[in-house]
Amino acid sequence: MRRPSSRLAALTPALIVALWGASCHGASPEVRVGSKKFTESVVLGEIVTQVLRSTGTRVEHRAQLGGTQVLWHALLAGEIDLYPEYTGTIREDIVREAPPDEGDDFLRSALAGRGVGMSASLGFEDSYALGMKETDAARLGVTRISDLRGLPRLRLAFSEEFLYRRDGWPTVKTHYGLPQTQVRSLDHDLAYRALAAGDVDVIDLYTTDAEIPHYHLRALDDDQGHFPRYRAVILYRLDLPARAASAVASLAILEGRITVRDMQRLNARVKLERVPEPVVAAGFLASALGIEGEAGREPRARRVGRYVAEHLALVAASLSAAILVGIPLGIIAARRRRLGAAILAVAGIVQTIPSLALLVLMIPLLGIGTLPAVAALFFYSVLPIVRNTVTGLTAIPAALIESAEILGLSSWARLLKVELPIASPSVVAGIQTSAVINVGTATLGALIGAGGLGQPILTGIRLDDLGLILEGAVPAALLALLVQALFAGLGRLVIPKGLRLRPDS
Repeated sequence: MRRPSSRLAALTPALIVALWGASCHGASPEVRVGSKKFTESVVLGEIVTQVLRSTGTRVEHRAQLGGTQVLWHALLAGEIDLYPEYTGTIREDIVREAPPDEGDDFLRSALAGRGVGMSASLGFEDSYALGMKETDAARLGVTRISDLRGLPRLRLAFSEEFLYRRDGWPTVKTHYGLPQTQVRSLDHDLAYRALAAGDVDVIDLYTTDAEIPHYHLRALDDDQGHFPRYRAVILYRLDLPARAASAVASLAILEGRITVRDMQRLNARVKLERVPEPVVAAGFLASALGIEGEAGREPRARRVGRYVAEHLALVAASLSAAILVGIPLGIIAARRRRLGAAILAVAGIVQTIPSLALLVLMIPLLGIGTLPAVAALFFYSVLPIVRNTVTGLTAIPAALIESAEILGLSSWARLLKVELPIASPSVVAGIQTSAVINVGTATLGALIGAGGLGQPILTGIRLDDLGLILEGAVPAALLALLVQALFAGLGRLVIPKGLRLRPDS
């Protein structure tokens, strides 16, 4: 009969093999399109994706991956092949050595040196601006950014990227000599709602945002010409034409074909009319370019099922690896106290790193997608398992250890037949804690293209759609409850019967 510890060891590889495969299905794409986590970028990414598919190319759209640096590094690493970008962002946040008077040819040359090409303009600009409610701007007499100098008490809220990029708030504040100190970091989509509710006074805008007319906002004039021009283009890897020449050539049809009004209308259809991006993209391609796109929408039940399978794969792979590593580390830490203190200290430090930061730290090492998400989740899962294993082993009465030694059991036999079975309640509790934490943290994997139940949550936040948020949040909560129940059952399998009996029974 198998010992409980050997049962546990046999279960973990099976979980990796069985559930990791749930997210690895279908043929590999020839081309991977990326997009940032705001609506316009997702729409443009979907338009590009459908144009490529119209040529018979296998394409994957890795939508809403994060900000500029996430997409740029993913492009350099070959995790994606192309994505929509803006010349102002390229100049200020990527090719930082570009002189202000140099044109697009300089950008193309600088990008080519890094293995990246840049298309011609898609036809529209989407610039940064500062915005206020029209009523507040009229009451205070504000029409230009310069007018903010005399209003130091205004409450400002900017997106994280705008707060720190070279052409963002730090240089706007310096360039215009603005005195405001009440500045908060707020997600771009949430900032519009905060402004409409009167919780903040000034936010950063994208000039093609549908919310500007919807919320009756005033985009303040950049009267000192601080912001560069933000023409929409496509960045692509220079090795892509060798792999998919006809597909890349087909993208030329988009150059100069999308106007500012087109983009505002497409954004409004998604954000205000709640039309899915694939449908919006297909409608534009059919009406403006005569291309038959893909307008179908995946049924909700199938979509949620896919998200759950992806989420389970992330949790199972990372948790299984954490069990395989955490229990041996806990054993070492319990037997060698000085080394154990170092192990627990390192695991504790990793646990204090914010989960989003840990995910981003994985990108330069492992790229984007499933692998870096699993790695980050693994690091988060290890500490409770190590700590509980140490606690369980060090709490064993010395008399029991001495009795095992007197019986002539070797160190290895004593570990397997006495110590781990006695410590198993604590070990299983640590695994259960890690599993529940893992289920919740795995939702952030969607930010780096790992899929899972974070995908509808992110989309719901972006579109202010409670139904989509619940589409991810409710299954995630149910999965957490299921995991708790699963490990309660695992405890009955692994923990010796005598240790499961109550003292009064």
